[in-house]
Amino acid sequence: MGAYFPIFIDLEGKQARVFGGGAIATRRVSALLEFGAEVHVVAPKISKALVGLAEGQRKLTLEQRPYRQGELQGADMVLAITDDEAVNNMIFQECRQKNILVNVASDKRKCDFYFPGIAREGEITVGVTAGGRDHKKAAEVTKGIRELLKTLL
Repeated sequence: MGAYFPIFIDLEGKQARVFGGGAIATRRVSALLEFGAEVHVVAPKISKALVGLAEGQRKLTLEQRPYRQGELQGADMVLAITDDEAVNNMIFQECRQKNILVNVASDKRKCDFYFPGIAREGEITVGVTAGGRDHKKAAEVTKGIRELLKTLL
């Protein structure tokens, strides 16, 4: 698989479905909300952090239950972040059938897009990825860019 093309898209009003309710889901939901997406989270267990994030937030809805095949109608993008590989694979297959962009956090080969590290200061937004291979390195570079942006702007 080759390198991914960096692209910035307008998420305002886009429908994002997130399957999984743990720490990774919380970070990604927070980023999606920051950029205007309407996020619907479905998970058998939802973290206290996600519940807290949903309080007073109109663009985030939570459903504490398992994924149901056939429920992706209307989704613009899907994140499969469950700890059950079989469920993640069912979500991936349904997204493929319906031509919906999908990110399966546990398998980079099943990702139409990666979640970048985000450095943002004012009107400047920088996304950083290490091709889905070295998340620690991407996080370190993102932190450095955040610091640089603060000094430049």
